[in-house]
Amino acid sequence: MTARHHRTRYQRYSGGPDPLAPPLDLREALGAIGEDVMAGASPERALREYLRRGDRQMRGLDRLAEAANRRRRKLLEQRNLDGTFEQIRQLLDEAVLEERKQLARDLDDDARFAELQIGNLPASTAQAVRELADYSWRSPTAREKYQEIADLLGREALDQRFAGMKQALEGADEQDRQAVSQMLADLNELLDAHNRGEDTTEQFADFMDKHGQHFPENPENTDELIDSLARRSAAAQQFFNSLTPQQQAELAELSAQAFGSPALMNQIDQLDAALRHARPDLDWDGAQRFSGDQPMGLGEGAAALADLGELEELAEQLSQGYAGAQLEDIDLDALARQLGEEAAADARTLAELDRALREQGLVHRSADGRLELTPKAMRQLGHSILRDIAQQLSPRTGERRADTAGRLGEPTGATREWAYGDTEPWDVTRTVTNAVLRTAAAGGPGSVATMTSHGVRIEMDDVEVSDTEARPQAAVVLLVDTSFSMVMEGRWTPMKRTALALNHLISTRFRSDELHLIEFGRHARDTDVATLTGLEPRMEQGTNLHHALLLAQRHLRRFPNAQPVLLVVTDGEPTAHLDASGEAFFFYPPHPQTIGLTVRELEHLSRMGTQVTFFRLGDDVGLARFIDQIARRIGGRVVAPDADGLGAAVVGDYLRSRTGR
Repeated sequence: MTARHHRTRYQRYSGGPDPLAPPLDLREALGAIGEDVMAGASPERALREYLRRGDRQMRGLDRLAEAANRRRRKLLEQRNLDGTFEQIRQLLDEAVLEERKQLARDLDDDARFAELQIGNLPASTAQAVRELADYSWRSPTAREKYQEIADLLGREALDQRFAGMKQALEGADEQDRQAVSQMLADLNELLDAHNRGEDTTEQFADFMDKHGQHFPENPENTDELIDSLARRSAAAQQFFNSLTPQQQAELAELSAQAFGSPALMNQIDQLDAALRHARPDLDWDGAQRFSGDQPMGLGEGAAALADLGELEELAEQLSQGYAGAQLEDIDLDALARQLGEEAAADARTLAELDRALREQGLVHRSADGRLELTPKAMRQLGHSILRDIAQQLSPRTGERRADTAGRLGEPTGATREWAYGDTEPWDVTRTVTNAVLRTAAAGGPGSVATMTSHGVRIEMDDVEVSDTEARPQAAVVLLVDTSFSMVMEGRWTPMKRTALALNHLISTRFRSDELHLIEFGRHARDTDVATLTGLEPRMEQGTNLHHALLLAQRHLRRFPNAQPVLLVVTDGEPTAHLDASGEAFFFYPPHPQTIGLTVRELEHLSRMGTQVTFFRLGDDVGLARFIDQIARRIGGRVVAPDADGLGAAVVGDYLRSRTGR
């Protein structure tokens, strides 16, 4: 018995979206969009910029558009439209050379006259071909070469309008040419009826039954047939428009010799007119300037011009710069044809990501039509930022995670995976359940019997501990400087990231604490995390810490039984205060009255038992002197992180204040 060996071949999947691709991970997209929003961009602009930029694994719209433009330039710079002219000139030269050889062997007077006729042909290829139309060739080889010119012109003219016709009619006989002529006549009748508004359903079916082999696109109705033909016809016209005046004149003369008769070009002209009438929206008057050294024939040139038109449309679609632009506008089939399947996959992923951000409730339209980040998006951003800060707080392996730090206290009702250093009690129910599920998944069909006879073995990955939070309650106020210097010195985004992280930590891990946000420039304002995240830079001078402290006191008095905690983030000494009328008074260098009023409110807070920490950004000597003196006076703390370490400094200080409580 002979053994049979089956060989299996593997290749890239090309049947559409990868069915084994992982689901879209929106975290990186949301993080990038959030960073832009915190830097001052609107959510609308941030989303648009992310889609244009892409990420590490996915090309954005700009790179795809750049690839389309690069391919377009390459076509123009490498190719030219001289291919058919060069072929005809070569065939003509070969025919004349063979005829001269034959005439040199013939000794009659007619041969001498023919030599004179051959020797005085016009320099113009088209005129020479026309002048030889009635010439009686003596050399069979020369006659065949000349006939090839007429055959080539006919096949090229058809190939411009019908893809692959040049190859299909190579070596065709008169019967084949008559069949093509009949197809053109029937096609023109069909298009004329369609343009008159008649119902062409039956006529189209009869046409496809007779001539369907010439249309591999397999159109299903007259409109689809017109769509497939009109673009190539428009490209053929663009080919003619792109020629020099001399080439246009030569081509017009040569075309009359197609298949040895002007009948073919008359039918093609009728076809072009009907298609132009049916699809006037196409670019029939356009032209391109090719400058390369790789010649193209008429059909190949028309195909290249069709590609150029398609690339221009793709570039516009990818730019998304027109009114009402949507990612669904991008023609993925055209993108795959021009730039490959990977480009189409990138564009498809961008569209899916845009849709997923909306469908999963991460962005939505406000009542006034503006795109906004939702509370769900804010929570995810806060979680991501807090995770980054936790890595800054615990850079060494084995240290406890910062988001679980704090003394044991009341259970929150939640559980989490055990990590090295945790001292919280095990959640027995969750731990045993994890072990049972893992054993069942690993054991296969006999897993139940295995567990019955051998019991369940608990591994460290199964262990979950009870989540706890420390008590008592704290009323935390975070004051963030939003003066213009924060923008100029690159501290705007770190300030917002800090507020987001602290808000997420308190709202998810320490729910008994109350966080309140106040931003201060020339004036101070109560705010929330969503408003602060989307806050755009203000071109205003002034650091009104005095006003911010007044708002902080008002808030803290609402929680008389809570531990007051004040966290102040600033990069400049106080230069503004509220006067008796409630207006902001600004003066630089700091006015003594501004300093006095600010110190007075800090002392009020100190008498309330407030734990005060200043986070001093930058190297302002005046700010350092003021903060150091007031911290000693009220028993506060001073932390001087760099901008990138601000989040870790604030979160770490808050966690230490909880431990102290």
